[in-house]
Amino acid sequence: MGTGGDEDAVTERLPFFVYGTLRPGEHNHDLFLAGRTSAEEPATLPGALLYDGPGYPYLVEDVREGGAVAGACVTPAYGEYARLLRTLDQLEDFVAPGHPRNMYERVAREVILADGTATRAWVYVAADGLARDLAARGRRIAGGDWCGRAGAAGV
Repeated sequence: MGTGGDEDAVTERLPFFVYGTLRPGEHNHDLFLAGRTSAEEPATLPGALLYDGPGYPYLVEDVREGGAVAGACVTPAYGEYARLLRTLDQLEDFVAPGHPRNMYERVAREVILADGTATRAWVYVAADGLARDLAARGRRIAGGDWCGRAGAAGV
């Protein structure tokens, strides 16, 4: 029997790939992640495109376009994992895999860290119906970088 309480119930303790308002320096990072992580590293998710929400981004997987999304790979601090998982699932409107009320799906994907190594991480991607709408009518963020988009602070 483990001693981690709720943490024992989490099947895969992966870091999280964050690409929008949860990135270091962004407002949701300060609200939900600051002081609760043990590592935050620049990372990239290949095979994905970023769309403007507005106010927050949506990530859509699309290997045909050859895009990549810039972000950070964040590792929750010891004792914070289960709470952060619940908090981020709620923030991203993720109920359960494939649930019709999901705005985002939480999926495990390989991300590339700044040193070139690959690691698996949880990524919140636009749910299927929303992803189709964005691909048809959404406004793509050039370069796949939320922090570098036109209109971002300092850009």
